Amino acid sequence: MSKKEILISEIEQVPESYLDEVLDFVHFLKTKIIREKMDTAIASESSLRKDWLLPEEDEAWQGL
Repeated sequence: MSKKEILISEIEQVPESYLDEVLDFVHFLKTKIIREKMDTAIASESSLRKDWLLPEEDEAWQGL
């Protein structure tokens, strides 16, 4: 049984009154994933900036 199947099985056993909390937690995790991806992209930007600002880079993208 996959982790997803186990999770679904566990959720099916949660009382209805707690499902809002489960859903809130899932939304929290999705937001956390997005935030971590953004943090990585922002951190990469400063190290790549020196290459992006080269005249050769401007020429390469000029036709697009």
